[in-house]
Parts: sequence; C-alpha cells; structure tokens
Amino acid sequence: MSELKDFIGQMPKAKLHMHLEGALEPSLVRLIATRNNLPVPSSIQEQDSGYSFNDLSSFLALYYPNMAVLQTTQDFHDLAWSYLTKAHEQKIVHAEIFFDPQAHTSRGVKFATVISGYHSATIEAQEQFGMSASLIMCFLRDMDAQSAMNTLTEALPYKDKIIGVGLDSDERDNPPSKFATVFARAREEGFLLTMHCDIDQKNSIEHIRQVSEEIGVDRIDHGTNIVENARLLNLVIERGIGLTCCPISNSVVTEDLKGAEIKRLLHDGVKVTINSDDPAYFRGYLNENLEFIGEKLSLTRTDLVQLQRNAFDIAWISHDDKSKYIAMLEEYAARH
Repeated sequence: MSELKDFIGQMPKAKLHMHLEGALEPSLVRLIATRNNLPVPSSIQEQDSGYSFNDLSSFLALYYPNMAVLQTTQDFHDLAWSYLTKAHEQKIVHAEIFFDPQAHTSRGVKFATVISGYHSATIEAQEQFGMSASLIMCFLRDMDAQSAMNTLTEALPYKDKIIGVGLDSDERDNPPSKFATVFARAREEGFLLTMHCDIDQKNSIEHIRQVSEEIGVDRIDHGTNIVENARLLNLVIERGIGLTCCPISNSVVTEDLKGAEIKRLLHDGVKVTINSDDPAYFRGYLNENLEFIGEKLSLTRTDLVQLQRNAFDIAWISHDDKSKYIAMLEEYAARH
C-alpha cells in the first residue's frame, strides 16, 4: 500500500469533479462563522474531525446549512484557496471545480460576490503554484428551471470566468430534461456542458439517455450505471464522452463503491476518471480516492496512469495544454 500511495502521491493529476462547497472543512466553517459573527452550525459545534451522515438525504441536510456562513468575497476566496492549496499538495496540475451560485443567491448573497471570490483564488493558484483551474457553474436540480435560467442570465457578464455549466443536487424527480431549455441556451452562449447522473437513482438509465442523446453533454458526472445499457455505453465510447466518478462518495451514499463498474469502463475504453466529489464531507480528496479504488480493485500502475490520461484528455483545456500535461504524465510513468 505504501508503494501505491507514493506512486499516486507524486503523479501529476487533473481533477474534474469536485464541489467547492463540498470542500468546506469544519475548521474553516468555524473560522468564517466567527469572523462574520455568526453561530457555528450545530453539525460542528463539538468537533472538527468531520461530518456524520449515512445517505444522500442526510448529506444534503448538512451541506446547505453549513455553507450559510459564506457571506463575503473573502469568504468565497478563502474556501477556494483552501481547496486549491490542498490540490497543489496532491500534485494536481489542473482542476475544474463546481460551484452552486443558487445556494448563495437564494439567501441574499450577490452573484458577483460569489464569482469574484472564487475566481480570485484560481488566479492566485496560477500565480503561486502554476496550477490551472477553471470554474463550472452548477444549477440546483431541486429548484425550478426558471431559477436556473435566471442564474444563467446573471452569469453572462462573467462568461470569461466560467468555462461550463453543470447540474447537481437531489436527482429524485428532477430529471435532466427539466433543464433542457436552460442547457440549450448555455450551449448557445458558448459554455461546455456536464450533468450529474448519480448512481443507483430512480430512472438512472433514462437520465443517462437524456443527457447523452437529447441534451448532448460533453461529460457525465458519476454515470456508472451506464454499464447496464450496451447501446448507451457504445454511444459514450463513440463520442468520447467522459465520466467523472467518485468511489469514496459512492461507498458512503450507497452500499457499493461501483469499483467493478469503473474498472470495466476503464478496460472497455470509456474515458472514465476518478475524482473527489465533496472531500470535506466524504473525508477523501483525489489521492485518497485513487488509493481507495486502487487497493480495492488491485489496479495496476498502468491502470492508474490511464485514469489520469483520461482526465487530461477530457479536460476542458486547449490541445496544447493537454499535450503538455499528458507528456508530463508519460514522463512520470516512464520513470516509475
């Protein structure tokens, strides 16, 4: 295990599925709450070691109240900076990170406050670490489509700071088709598209069909249930649609890390990747997710390198940057 951990730890990596609000560690919640003269949320009043929940619903019941401490541009900067610092320590050279503006604007925080804080941290990471980082704006699927459209409209003056749009939060009774018009407008405005298709949800395959056939996303977040449908599996292979999978969070919100499915997808030629989802809550950043699935599935170094090659390949970066990062990865693999 130590050799696996060392190999993963020093390997150059890209990360494509991580929610900034999900990187809000208990210690940072406490710090920001104190700075803003707000009560510390009850979930962390007596401990800073982590959050306690056992499924998607109990996770969301903690997730949104905790982020209420975020009030100012500095707060959002500090959250993004704390994550990007951790990412740099884990040898992540490129990060694409989700943020949920509606979770903040719905409680009176201005969109400009959110985007300015987050974006300033990505600039600082580039300057201090040489790390590239892009923001993906997610719509909350348990809010109505008009709210998503309003958020998209509000984001248009900041298009230079947002590379794409996504869809997250509670999938139950909130199919991708609910937001088809919003995503069509986002595509027209030049945004790249991704959507969550969470694992083992009601109508999982139908939701994957909607995002891949009707909406035409560039990536699918989670999506491992696709192994249940050969036609859709062939479709994502043909179109080069990548999947951003998160094994530790899978193992917490369901009874299965979906490891066998991820390994099958990898060996079938799907551009599957490993990511960290909400690392402060699931207690695992990217390296820990790679270590977890690497050990559970006895992945080879070749497998681990291929997972990172996939990540760079489906990243929303220029061809030249992809070539640069893949060459860096190949050089590392050759030395090990």
